[in-house]
Amino acid sequence: MSQDPIAAHFEASGAAMQRAAGDATLLAACHAVATAIVAALRAGNKLLLIGNGGSAADAQHIAAEIVGRYKLERPGYAAIALTTDTSALTSIANDYGFERVFSRQVEGLGQRGDVLMALSTSGRSPNILTALSKARELGMVTVGCTGVNGEAMRAHCDHLLMSPSDDTPVIQQIHLVALHGICDEVERAMMRGVDKT
Repeated sequence: MSQDPIAAHFEASGAAMQRAAGDATLLAACHAVATAIVAALRAGNKLLLIGNGGSAADAQHIAAEIVGRYKLERPGYAAIALTTDTSALTSIANDYGFERVFSRQVEGLGQRGDVLMALSTSGRSPNILTALSKARELGMVTVGCTGVNGEAMRAHCDHLLMSPSDDTPVIQQIHLVALHGICDEVERAMMRGVDKT
C-alpha cells in the first residue's frame, strides 16, 4: 500500500471495486433492485430514496438520474429524494424527533407498490430503520444499501445491497457505482419497446 494517502485511497478503492465486481450476491441483488424499480415505474408508482450525510447526497444524485436522465433521451420517471425538503426535515425533526424524519415523509408520500431505497453505510441508523419499517407497513418494496457490517437492515429489506467493505467512503463509492449500474439497467428496460419514431 502506498505511503501517499491519496494514492492509497485509489488503491483501496480499486481493490474494493474489484471485489464488488466479482461479488455474485451483490450483482444479483443489483439486478433484482433494477427489476423492482422497473416494475414499480411501469405500474405508475415511484422510487423514494433516503440517507444521512454523504448517503443523503447519493440519494439526491440517484433521484436526479431517474427523473432527468442517465444516458438515454427518454421520458422522466418518478423518483423523490426525501433528504432535500428542509422545511419537512426540520419540522418533522422538531415535532417528532430525528428518528422519524424519513418515516413521516414515507407515510405521507409513499403508497403500496412504491420502492423505498435506503442508503446507510452502518445499516444501523434509527431514522433509516424506522422508515424501512413504515414502508413495509404500507406495502412498499424496500431496498437497503449498506456495508459488510449492515446486517441489521436485512430484516427490513426485500433487497439488500451489501458493499464488500467496512470503510465508509469506500462503501459509498461502491454504492454509487452499483446505483449507476441500476440506473443504466432501469433506463434500458423502460425504453425497450418504446416507439422511437
